[in-house]
Amino acid sequence: MSDFSRLALNTATTKKWTLAEAVEGCVKAGIPSIGPWRDRVAEAGLENAAKMIADAGLRVSSLCRGGFLTAIDAEGQEEALEDNRAAIIEAATLGTRDLFLVVGGLAEGEKDVVAARQRVADRLEQLVPFAVENGVRLVLEPLHPMYAADRALISTLGQSLDLAAPYDASAVGVAVDTFHVWWDPELKAQIERAGRENRIASYQVCDFNMPIAADPLLSRGYMGDGIVDFATIGTWVRDAGYTGDIEVEIFNQDIWDTNGNEVLATVKQRYEELVLPYA
Repeated sequence: MSDFSRLALNTATTKKWTLAEAVEGCVKAGIPSIGPWRDRVAEAGLENAAKMIADAGLRVSSLCRGGFLTAIDAEGQEEALEDNRAAIIEAATLGTRDLFLVVGGLAEGEKDVVAARQRVADRLEQLVPFAVENGVRLVLEPLHPMYAADRALISTLGQSLDLAAPYDASAVGVAVDTFHVWWDPELKAQIERAGRENRIASYQVCDFNMPIAADPLLSRGYMGDGIVDFATIGTWVRDAGYTGDIEVEIFNQDIWDTNGNEVLATVKQRYEELVLPYA
């Protein structure tokens, strides 16, 4: 019998489900861990969401997401800090130590990438003490370079590790998301580095579909539908010492339009065939 004890559902995969439906779906499918998005938590109410997940016997693998730290103006910077502090409290209340950060892109009209990245570092410095105080680890997620301008100026695992370097590994970690990092020629070395530094906070899996969708956010697919080499990346992550949850996060309109229970059945099948043997 296959071991699904590390499998986690990121609720973006079943976008049309409420949090209650996602929790029920995980229990029914035998998926022991869930990674909710903040919008679904807000709809359910934070305390109710935490109770609902706990009562179902599920772990919370992560909370998505904080970040967007690149505002130029003081008002925008303070709004970002307030939102991220709220996200930290939400993560702690839900019982996860891991809050994903998508750091943000260029400000409107901006072209100075160096300055924008420095603002990310400055805001991170302000957030870390609050996160530590609340027992939450900030998880830096590098995004594929096609999202650099509008979503994440951090595109590689190496950049994420450099940004995390001033802080204890218990305070700032990194995520390895196959969709975002499969292309990186330095990936093996940087996963090894992340392992040495004990900074791998999450391993997320989905495929990179070709051709890229008209909305590139929706180019993710089930494992096996695209071009990602899960055997190689999974082996690198395993050999780096990662033993935590493996979270499936898919943005894909066709999958969103499919019955959620069918989606979870396919997720389990592809996980069993393509991910678990190398985990």
